[in-house]
Amino acid sequence: MKTTWKKALALAVSLLMTMALFAGCNDNQSNDGDGKKKVAFVCSAAGQNDTGYNKSAVDALKKVADELGLEANIVEPTNGVPAALEEMAEQGYELIFSLEYDFDALIKGEGNAKPLAEQYPDTHFVVFNDNPNVNEDGSTKFNNVTSVLFDVHEASYLAGYLYVHLNENNEKLFTGSNYKFTSTSDKRAVGFIGGTNSNGILVYSYGFMQGINDAAKEYDNVKYDYYAKYDAGFTDTALGNTTAGTFFSNGANIVFADCGSVGDGITARAKEDGKLAIQVDANLDSQQPGYVLTSVLKITGVPVDTITRAFVDGTLDSMDRVQNYDLASGATGITDLSTISQYVADQDLWNEIVEKTKAAEEKIKNDEIDVVNAQAGETLEASAVPNVNIK
Repeated sequence: MKTTWKKALALAVSLLMTMALFAGCNDNQSNDGDGKKKVAFVCSAAGQNDTGYNKSAVDALKKVADELGLEANIVEPTNGVPAALEEMAEQGYELIFSLEYDFDALIKGEGNAKPLAEQYPDTHFVVFNDNPNVNEDGSTKFNNVTSVLFDVHEASYLAGYLYVHLNENNEKLFTGSNYKFTSTSDKRAVGFIGGTNSNGILVYSYGFMQGINDAAKEYDNVKYDYYAKYDAGFTDTALGNTTAGTFFSNGANIVFADCGSVGDGITARAKEDGKLAIQVDANLDSQQPGYVLTSVLKITGVPVDTITRAFVDGTLDSMDRVQNYDLASGATGITDLSTISQYVADQDLWNEIVEKTKAAEEKIKNDEIDVVNAQAGETLEASAVPNVNIK
């Protein structure tokens, strides 16, 4: 696109600074005129070597780029996501993935600048975990922006449903001295720790609460206290450890970790206190074997591979601008529970619980259970989960 001389000068200076800052984390930076299609990937704050959210997507892009002969650039922003997106678009990257929850510059424009999607109509941008690309009437705003959504609300429901059945039977299921569960005769509670107070985090929490609520109905409507923190960030493992410790002290036997590397501190504290954790994104059940109940999967590499291939074969423009990945896609769900199963004493009872959870999954797939989806703008009213006391 054409720019004024002032903008061109500013971009040239920015380019020199950015190339120096990004030099340690880019793949195939050069544009040598070899005709390769160019794909860029802008990481979230957790970075490309996180526990799975970024890493899954980065690994998938590197693999497909190598297979198809693409120029791939992995960027860990140092001056913010908007600057990284603009820089990559200005350098001629035709497909840009962004995993950060930061959409204003792309869709609305910041300051007096036009939206980046409007400034760079020949660049296709892909964002995750929300659909900001809509007009007030619900129509698509920019045809060069694709939103990727995962039905993690449904997978989180299964995690909550599974936990309650486990917790109500924990004395039979876990008999080793390493476990120190709070007895249900004393307290029923859960914890949830999220990185940011955004729809991309709330979608997990709402689904988790619904699963807890519905399973609690099966035990004469017992009540569970729900402790939540939604501003833990994604890097402070010590904060995860101390916050999880507080929730465990409040009677929670599990803490759901939706906060990147902060979750490492949560799972470590679960082992230390003899309790359980739930992880997200990749299968992290073996991170602390026996102390991670399951992982709510968000395999970002699946849509990265699919969309990159569509970009190369020319079918991207014909795809819907909102791409949903459900339980059947393989991009989301809960793990097969094979790791935690090794630590269960009463296998017959455990198998019954697993089968109940699978039955709940089928009901979700058959639309017999409707789970609130924060990514779609839906909210969860406290009255909808009467068996959950939100603290």
